[in-house]
Amino acid sequence: MAEQTTPIDPAGPPPGDPAPGIPAPPAAGDRQVIRDALGVGIAVGLSGFAFGATAAGAGLTVGQACALSLLVFTGASQFALVGALAAGGNPFTAAAGAFFLGARNAFYGLRLSQLLALPRAARPLAAHWVIDESSAVALAQRGRRHTRLGFFVTGATLYVLWNVTTLLGALGAEAIGDTGAWGLDAAGPAVFLALLAPMVRTARERVTAAAAVLLGLGLLPVLPGGVPVLVAALAAPAVLWAEGRRRPRPSEESPR
Repeated sequence: MAEQTTPIDPAGPPPGDPAPGIPAPPAAGDRQVIRDALGVGIAVGLSGFAFGATAAGAGLTVGQACALSLLVFTGASQFALVGALAAGGNPFTAAAGAFFLGARNAFYGLRLSQLLALPRAARPLAAHWVIDESSAVALAQRGRRHTRLGFFVTGATLYVLWNVTTLLGALGAEAIGDTGAWGLDAAGPAVFLALLAPMVRTARERVTAAAAVLLGLGLLPVLPGGVPVLVAALAAPAVLWAEGRRRPRPSEESPR
């Protein structure tokens, strides 16, 4: 059989592109991962302004707001905590709601621990950076090298920027006084919804979100602040139970 050849473009490959049949160098893949990680870290990190302003509006000092970002570092839980406090909720109830909301990070950690395979000394730092964004970037990569690179670049960028903007947001809110007069009291819930909205894709998730909203809003007049958020979490098992009830049992299925 005659050997088949591919016509060669006289102009050659574009500048900077590898020749046909030659894989791109590892550095090119690293740069793409770093760009993606920086994009996510910067985009989400800027919402720390809203958290700092919301925390100051809820009555927290600048030091308390910064301590939350430094030590807790999970935006959804932080917004839930200060939101419950702003509504007059009990601090322990508010903390419980934030804890249960942040517990999802433990499930990310179970998966990431296998993919990252970090030395024991690096695990405490990595555990502190296991959040939605760093997990999403890491899980989107192929290969341990890029998984680690995506995780740590996202985590470091977001951690630094989130804490800096928290400080600036809290200082700014403290300087202007009443955050409610400027509408900044709505910044926290707005950012929280913006973070959650892309995660609600399937019909089951939409029904669960709607049920949680109805439970939370319906119970606001009758329960102390912070408690409706905890009760709204019951929407998830309730939807799963209803789905299970609708599915036919094996004995009820028609024989093939």
